[in-house]
Amino acid sequence: MTRSGLLRASLTLLAGGALSQVIPLALAPLLTRLAAPAEFGLYHTFAAVAANVAVVACARFEFALPLARDDDEARAITRLALAILTAVSLVALAAGLLWAWLAGAAWPLALPLAVAGLGLLSLAGLRATREQRFSALARSRVVHQGGGAVMQLLLLWLQWGTMGLIAGPICAAWAAAAVAGGVPARAAFAERAQVLEAARRHRDFPLLNTPHAFLGALQDTLAIALVAAWAGPAAAGSWGLCMRILKAPATLVGGAVSQPLYAQLSEQVGTDGNGSGCASASARASVVRVMALLGLLAAPGVMLLLWGGPALFVWAFGAAWHDAGMLAAALALYIGVHFVASPLGVVTMAWQAQGFALRIAVVGQVIFLVALCAGLAWGGLVAAGWAVSVAMSGFFAVYFWRLARWPLTMPRTERA
Repeated sequence: MTRSGLLRASLTLLAGGALSQVIPLALAPLLTRLAAPAEFGLYHTFAAVAANVAVVACARFEFALPLARDDDEARAITRLALAILTAVSLVALAAGLLWAWLAGAAWPLALPLAVAGLGLLSLAGLRATREQRFSALARSRVVHQGGGAVMQLLLLWLQWGTMGLIAGPICAAWAAAAVAGGVPARAAFAERAQVLEAARRHRDFPLLNTPHAFLGALQDTLAIALVAAWAGPAAAGSWGLCMRILKAPATLVGGAVSQPLYAQLSEQVGTDGNGSGCASASARASVVRVMALLGLLAAPGVMLLLWGGPALFVWAFGAAWHDAGMLAAALALYIGVHFVASPLGVVTMAWQAQGFALRIAVVGQVIFLVALCAGLAWGGLVAAGWAVSVAMSGFFAVYFWRLARWPLTMPRTERA
């Protein structure tokens, strides 16, 4: 993909992503006045668990689609991903039944529907990325994020409570998968030999990228579980609202940049002869430019949160969310570096460096959780936010430096 093509694709996704984030952000003040912090705490706990499972529900084989050599291989990958998604959804059904029994509530029964819907949405989205149908991706994001918030508002108005907060995004995920193009029926006719060959060729995705993605999502699940256990459901609701609202810009920009960037970098990959990924000079330069631009975009938001987080949250969401505003100010530095890092997960996939990505991700997750626990023990929820900000700012500084100095492929004249 050319630089102009990357720009057009990013702007298309940015436009759709902007609308998809504006709708839930605009509706958030209504949602927070129709549901209590404790109800949001239960919803965010469910959503974290569902996302944790869904992110690996296809064993990450869907991310191999942009690397497929031809349509036959793409169909084989799709069939493989669907088979794994079906098995994982059945496991989620059993887990949901057990969770509902332990909790004495009905809402955990929605777990398999959430996992299946999110997994199918990821698969449909990566198929659209491979085929460079970025307009369909943009529409899909509007339906998923915006439609989910609209459904939550309707169901809360009908007094569905926690179940309404959960059911809205599930319905939106299934609808968004259809808008992204769904999964073509012809994928079911991929030959078994092709499926096995695709599994062999792209085995790094389940072996290396799956634990990476699972551990990344597990960080969010464990974080909200720790907050709920330490300070109660209302504090978990404050944590969940902060992460949902403050990470929305990263979701918007990250989604707009990462998929076109992945498509571009996948065309510029090499190896050092030992199976380790290398980048072309132009690819590394592209990544450095992206990091610099994202840093400039993040800075004003960080300053705004540091100076006015509590007042902004009370004004936007009501007096019940003042503590969430205090937490938002504490998390400002972390939110800023996360904004820059969000689109960069595709870089190591494109550069065939998933082993490195897994190792550094584990280090980052350990740092995050240790900082969170230390902050909670030291001074409660707000102290935990400051501890996470300081620790993760240092971690991401090292990560950005490592990407900026990534090994380069040798020019052809030198290889000869």
